[in-house]
Amino acid sequence: MTLTYIFHSGFMLETERNILVFDFWLDPAHVMDSALQSEKQMYVFSSHFHEDHFTRAIFEWKKKKDKVTYILSKDIMKRRRAEAKEADVWLAKGGRWSDGEVSVRACGSTDSGVSWIVDFYGKRIFHAGDLNNWYARFLSDNQKEQIVYSEEHDEGINPTIHEKHFLGELKDIRKCADSFDLVMFPIDGRIGNGYTRGGRQFIERFRVGWFVPMHFVLSGFESAWRFKEYAEAKNIRFWEIRKEGDHLEL
Repeated sequence: MTLTYIFHSGFMLETERNILVFDFWLDPAHVMDSALQSEKQMYVFSSHFHEDHFTRAIFEWKKKKDKVTYILSKDIMKRRRAEAKEADVWLAKGGRWSDGEVSVRACGSTDSGVSWIVDFYGKRIFHAGDLNNWYARFLSDNQKEQIVYSEEHDEGINPTIHEKHFLGELKDIRKCADSFDLVMFPIDGRIGNGYTRGGRQFIERFRVGWFVPMHFVLSGFESAWRFKEYAEAKNIRFWEIRKEGDHLEL
């Protein structure tokens, strides 16, 4: 398999028979140009409605390629970003779908939409969408529950309760799977202090072959590389993505 970094949380995974595209937004390296000329079956996943994870441009691909299956989170339709007829599969947390080659399970998120477990050819991958411990910078080992101000949402949030929600989602995922050949997970320096905490909590609970960072565009490629030491300490391979269009042979 070949994994290609598109942009932000967007990836393309190509196998001998299929192409899987996750959370496409922008494509500065024109990764999709050759993919759309391929005769392989393409599966297109969007984890939620946020503009950095979903764009209506993906529906234009159907005009260039016959073999496209759209697998989208139901919140995209609920937010009226797409109509029911535009996707082949709509899933919310707990939903499942399979066509005999690719099997999909929609898991939870700590933001909008879902995260994805995808099984095919004996391999299992995980794309987190916006699942993460987003308020880790407000947490400390002896901190009691308290409300803090979030600039992102212009409101007060309780980071301890948010972390409990995140860990609860991980517990639910473990009910479905305890190991992954490939994990794509946010390592976003904008979180501030402790921005690797969510990723560390993930690899403490699952066996992982490859860990691939994402959602780091505004904090830079190098910021994501900080996670390498945590991954390698657990004998997990880590991909140091260096530019849009980079490839990883798996």
